[in-house]
Amino acid sequence: MRRASAARVFGCASVLLSYPDAGSFADDLAAVTEAVATLPSGPREALEGTTGWLAAMTPLQAATTYVDTFDLRRGASLYLTYYRHGDTRERGMALAALLDTYRGAGFTVVTGELPDHLPALLELAALDPSGAAVLGEHRMALDALRLALEKADSPFAGAVGAVTTALPGPTRTDRVALRRYREQGPPSERVGLEPFAPPEVVGQRVTIR
Repeated sequence: MRRASAARVFGCASVLLSYPDAGSFADDLAAVTEAVATLPSGPREALEGTTGWLAAMTPLQAATTYVDTFDLRRGASLYLTYYRHGDTRERGMALAALLDTYRGAGFTVVTGELPDHLPALLELAALDPSGAAVLGEHRMALDALRLALEKADSPFAGAVGAVTTALPGPTRTDRVALRRYREQGPPSERVGLEPFAPPEVVGQRVTIR
């Protein structure tokens, strides 16, 4: 997929997978609908499914559904490093590296979500190639999330599936890691009781601006 089309997929998916803002919900969906119409058929149809489903809801219904889907289902986490590292110290290192990626792309890190939050990474990918590279590194997590949403019959799966169409296909390592995750779940800390992220990461979450 061409970079311009992939960036449009990432931007649209970022909006659809973000917590619905009651004040801009209708305008956000209208903007996504307009952008999606210009995409190739595969990602267009996937994103149209999610967009149309959300458009049939009120902002309150969309917000409630979002919380039920992503906040109350541990297997449908939007925090991508969780799939590979669980709540371990290795995840803290991965989060710190992601902060460096945002800064390296010229973005300011301010209070917001953790740097592995999928909508934030999608926004980065829409604006800078480094974001797409990060998404590719977390292909296993994206596939695990998509499968969990499909199992729950959630149309949010369409948005995640569209993202994967804009990335290179999974490698053998990705497929092995996905199989291991589905069989065993994320890893757990084996030694010590330290928090999964160092203070400099916990205190510096991400909003791109």
